[in-house]
Amino acid sequence: MQPYELTVAEAAEAVRTGQVSPVELVESTLERIAQVEPHLRAFTIVTADRARAAARRAETEVAGDAYRGPLHGIPAALKDLIDVAGLATSASSRVRAGHRAESDSTVAARLASAGAALVGKTHTHEFAYGLITPQTVNARNPARVAGGSSGGSAVAVAAGAAAFALGTDTGGSIRVPAALNGVVGLKPTYGLVPRHGVTSLAWSLDHVGPLTRTVEDAALVLAALVGHDPRDPASVAAPAVDHRPGPGTDLTGLRVGVPGNYYFDRVDPEVEAAVRRAIGRLEELGARLVDVEIPMTRYVRATQWGLMVPEASAYHERTLRAVPDLYGADVRVLLEAGELMTAGDYLRAQRARTLMRQAWQDMLEAVDVIAAPTVPLTAVETGRTSVTWGDGSVESVSDAYVRLSAPANLTGVPALSLPVGLDPAGLPIGMQLMGRPFGEAAVLRAGHAYERTGTALGLASVP
Repeated sequence: MQPYELTVAEAAEAVRTGQVSPVELVESTLERIAQVEPHLRAFTIVTADRARAAARRAETEVAGDAYRGPLHGIPAALKDLIDVAGLATSASSRVRAGHRAESDSTVAARLASAGAALVGKTHTHEFAYGLITPQTVNARNPARVAGGSSGGSAVAVAAGAAAFALGTDTGGSIRVPAALNGVVGLKPTYGLVPRHGVTSLAWSLDHVGPLTRTVEDAALVLAALVGHDPRDPASVAAPAVDHRPGPGTDLTGLRVGVPGNYYFDRVDPEVEAAVRRAIGRLEELGARLVDVEIPMTRYVRATQWGLMVPEASAYHERTLRAVPDLYGADVRVLLEAGELMTAGDYLRAQRARTLMRQAWQDMLEAVDVIAAPTVPLTAVETGRTSVTWGDGSVESVSDAYVRLSAPANLTGVPALSLPVGLDPAGLPIGMQLMGRPFGEAAVLRAGHAYERTGTALGLASVP
């Protein structure tokens, strides 16, 4: 096994005990990037010199009994919406040409304090406004989409080009690419991870979270990110909780909600079968399955778009007027459409979101975790724009991918995607576990227990 193949937990133990030095780990990862990046195009920039400097510093500190914890010397990548002082935050857009961040975002500063070694910034769908990330190809099949908008981060992790990465999630943008590339993606509770220094898509829906190869790794990265930051108005001082899942697989006492509506409607049969098998596995591990009815489903799409579109247009108001031709056509159309929405439309969406949050809170009193598909179908072919379901209905690919992930953004609840199998074409299938606000511990416990039954996917095989 090469050092780049180690998970965060494995690499942390190897660094701590001296089996692998941070320099060896980072060099192995940089070599892997050089091997796969021409095929995958996951990165906007590779920061090799910065990573090597961090690795040398970590090696010296570890040797001097100044070990900082499980991210010390671990190769990391950041979605290119996240500011790092001195580097461009391109948002994968020509609008940001010549940009340089003056200071670190909160999450970048916290990772640096934890000793992580930044190997690069990763591609996003332009300004995170899409579910495809067209610059990047799927790590499992280059003829398929990577998913978005954190596609570069998911692909980098799936291919071993970073031990972990950060993404952002406004309607599913961490969980969708995680599911399509066969990795783990965690959208924490709204406000748990500060967003200061992170380019916004829609501020009332935006979240920052990790993409990793295992659920245990997601918990390790989350621990370094949480904590109140007054520079983010949504940031909360959550109670101190150890999110790390225990070593066992016993889920006795855990109540897992199984939706009787919405989450299994218009879902590919292979996806449904894999997720239901995974839910059955949770039951075998001791969890008690509880039927639940998802409330207010008819309002999900309208509320998601009613909030996201005008907030995004407000954020881009000046540049859309100044340099409209620098935006991609798909993003420009959405931004212009947002300017046509009325204040009344936006306020109605806000009211609907408030009612939806309360309804979910009531529903979650009966269960600890809800289990469902992350996305209704696996990674589609590049260039495909729609999907036709068995009932004859036609849905755009973007609407299909966001449909099952958006409710967790609207309600702010934590949501974890983890791989639970492959379809007949060998493409990953993701299961989504959602919990109560600040209930990350229960979500991670369930995901980790399932994962320990041996269902995690290995690294993608890249030419």
